[in-house]
Amino acid sequence: MKSKHKKVKILIAEDDRISSKILEKHITGWGYDVLISPDGIKAWQVFKKNEIGIALLDWMMPKMTGIELCRKIRNNKSGEYTYIILLTAKNKQKDINKGLAAGADEYLTKPFNPIELNARLNTGKRIIDLLEKLHKQAIYDGLTKIFNRREIMRILNEEFLRAQRTNRPLSTIMLDIDHFKKVNDTHGHPVGDEVLVKIVSRITAKMRAYDKIGRYGGEEFIIILPHNSIKSVKKIAERIRENISQKSIQTSAGPLKLYVSLGCTSTENIEANSTEMMIKISDEALYNAKNNGRNCTVVI
Repeated sequence: MKSKHKKVKILIAEDDRISSKILEKHITGWGYDVLISPDGIKAWQVFKKNEIGIALLDWMMPKMTGIELCRKIRNNKSGEYTYIILLTAKNKQKDINKGLAAGADEYLTKPFNPIELNARLNTGKRIIDLLEKLHKQAIYDGLTKIFNRREIMRILNEEFLRAQRTNRPLSTIMLDIDHFKKVNDTHGHPVGDEVLVKIVSRITAKMRAYDKIGRYGGEEFIIILPHNSIKSVKKIAERIRENISQKSIQTSAGPLKLYVSLGCTSTENIEANSTEMMIKISDEALYNAKNNGRNCTVVI
């Protein structure tokens, strides 16, 4: 019976063709995706082009050893963590220590036992899943599942620098739910949470695929729109506002009619020299929208 696994890509770097085929047969049978390389250099090329969850590296390979490849993988700062298992005929403690010092998580001596190999892969997958969970907790808002404030600000800074390099406009929208405190005071915070989730759903329905949204704080959100002019940012903001205001939001307390205020700006329209300035001007536009009676969009 096959084990049920989330599809994880496993890189096998093994110069012995027979060993490689045996590994591939077992590992694909357990439900993993397998990529095979006959030497360290080719394995490194495969690694750079794929999201590798687990790497099985033969210690002794031509062109680049498993130890050397292990160090290169660990020095690579992009992408997710890769769980590394060294395959080796060496079983002396000093050799094992050398492999672990190079960045390997585990080692497996040849000839390997399939039951032990499966157990080591299961361990690797548990570690990968845990790290992925922790990563998501670090960058996403727990309630709405969009980016949290820290991550959306990192993304804004990244997009701002890209806009400067490419000389293309970058726009931002600050959105605030009107009279949201009244929802919490009247119906309770659980209903307020329902509203936040459904408002986010209506916002994202009118965003482009490459736009980004984050929870800036409480009932306030920031939307980042790369390559977006001052003219089109208002159109997008109005589409979002209308999608929220035209139809009541269904909650456990019944349907609630809600509105939002939006403040927009663009590097095309202002002499912004920092993300802080973009936020400040978007906030000012949002403040003006509130003062103009709410349920409207203001662009600066």
